[in-house]
Amino acid sequence: MSVPGGSRPTLEAVASLAGVSRATVSRVVNGGPGVRTEIRERVRQAVAELGYVPNSAARSLVTRRTGAVAVVIAEPETRVFSDPFFAQQLRGIGRELAAADTQLLLLMVEDGQDHERIGRYLSGGHVDGALMFSLHRADPLPAMAAASGLPTVFGGRPDWTDDSHSGTRPLYVDTDNRDGARQAVRHLLSRGRRRIAVITGPLDQTSAQDRLDGYREALTGPDAPPVDERLIAGGGFTAEGGERAMATLLDAVPDLDAVFACSDLMATGALRTLRARGRRVPEDVAVVGYDDLAPAAWADPPLTTVRQDVQEMGRLMARLLLRRLASGDEGLSPVVTPATLIVRDSG
Repeated sequence: MSVPGGSRPTLEAVASLAGVSRATVSRVVNGGPGVRTEIRERVRQAVAELGYVPNSAARSLVTRRTGAVAVVIAEPETRVFSDPFFAQQLRGIGRELAAADTQLLLLMVEDGQDHERIGRYLSGGHVDGALMFSLHRADPLPAMAAASGLPTVFGGRPDWTDDSHSGTRPLYVDTDNRDGARQAVRHLLSRGRRRIAVITGPLDQTSAQDRLDGYREALTGPDAPPVDERLIAGGGFTAEGGERAMATLLDAVPDLDAVFACSDLMATGALRTLRARGRRVPEDVAVVGYDDLAPAAWADPPLTTVRQDVQEMGRLMARLLLRRLASGDEGLSPVVTPATLIVRDSG
């Protein structure tokens, strides 16, 4: 059925077809209470028959909701679109928000000037809440979101370093990075490796620091060799960074026999350097990564790695925010997912 003249169906047309008042249709469309099941079903049938689409602006006035969530990634475009980690995280977030009829608005930080722009947007009433991840220690965005009162869930354990967050209890989803790193290093020790290097991510991110801490903890046991600081190099969570870090490590400690790269991308970069230097993997140098994203299985040789379910972590972030929007903070707690070692051919 169509309305006369082919114009856009109105709330009044739905009310007429369903045989109810305009106010009743409004309550059903906007999810309001106090409508009997049989009447609610009649309205929904009329909406479907007419092809009625609610006016989002009018709906926002009634519900005081925009139906949108900002996803803030504190990284530049080049990093976001080249790292499969972000694609998996966004896929999980997007699917969960879509199931809740909520729009995703993606915001990225190209440089420091973007912080103010994003902060203004978050405080401007354009979105109902925010999901933030890949934050760095000095990032001002969490404080901006807190000051605006915008409900926010973080990807990764936050590390507050100022007084603006005192007394708050941040909601976040993370994996057990420290335990994942311990599993990786203990696996290498069990294979008889004694000169185990580590390639870290940016240490102003808690995930990178936790993985480095786990590496150190695994090397402090009674049967572990002492930690040699020359065996630690930063790779910035990129393939190019892993390539450079591996070269630095080989120059400093030529007889190293294993490397734990704290992301799969850095591990693939390390493999390139090892191949260029004539080192066999795993015969001469064993390699373990972290993430278990697609490049791990494609690597040559296939990469032993620590699995975190990145897509599920994205879903959990979105689910936690939607629950917070629906019910406030009551009963909500941070979520930490387990890490699991996946053994393949590289180590």
